[in-house]
Amino acid sequence: MWPLLWATLRTYAPYVTFPVALVVGAVGYHVEQLLRGPQPPAADDERSIAERREERALREMPAHDPTCVRSLKDRLEFAPRAVLDRNRPGGA
Repeated sequence: MWPLLWATLRTYAPYVTFPVALVVGAVGYHVEQLLRGPQPPAADDERSIAERREERALREMPAHDPTCVRSLKDRLEFAPRAVLDRNRPGGA
């Protein structure tokens, strides 16, 4: 009798375990919601990450005009280091 019972349970196990897992999951979800309490709605979550990044960049932008930049010719840190600094202005 036991081998017949085990064979039957093995055959129908997916049909039994899925509803049991569904009920256990639903009960656990609702118990967790009761324990946590109501969550306040988050206003920041509605905006995308790109929008939040752009807004932060605009807030952090300095007060000067972004179109007024120094020439790359004036910036020595962008000039590649040549052998013996021959290409740098003021170099020997």
